Amino acid sequence: MITNEKIKAAEVLLTGLNGEELGIVSREEALQAAKEAKADLVCTSLMSSPPPCQLVARGMAKQTAQKEKQAQRQGGAPLKVKELRLTVNIEDHDYETKQRQAEKLLISGNAVQLVVRIQGKEGPKAKALLERLLKDLAAAGTKETGIQVSGKQAAVKINPIRT
Repeated sequence: MITNEKIKAAEVLLTGLNGEELGIVSREEALQAAKEAKADLVCTSLMSSPPPCQLVARGMAKQTAQKEKQAQRQGGAPLKVKELRLTVNIEDHDYETKQRQAEKLLISGNAVQLVVRIQGKEGPKAKALLERLLKDLAAAGTKETGIQVSGKQAAVKINPIRT
């Protein structure tokens, strides 16, 4: 974003504070108008000739640019994936503790990878445990992947519900 004296074009297409078209004026006239209105002269695009410039309340241009940058950073942030490990023969108290941990992580905006370690023929039990956890965590998150039972573990990834 180019403002005030940094604009190098000889002529600009000027728009006033309230959106009114002021036409093509010299750079000096536009800067003088900005001083009189106690505003900033902001160039909205460099791709056209003469470049369109706008009078914006002093400091507002910088503030809106910062807000846009911050919103862009927040929207593009990748999810952090936290892994919680369980065993097939988990007791009720431990199950509730893991459920609370997962819920807290999902509410804070992290994705959760639930992993159940299995040995031998514990695959169906592990799948049932993960299905129960998914049902209990339905209010805080949605599953991204199906339950994957492979080798020595069963896993499922849960993403937080974005509001």
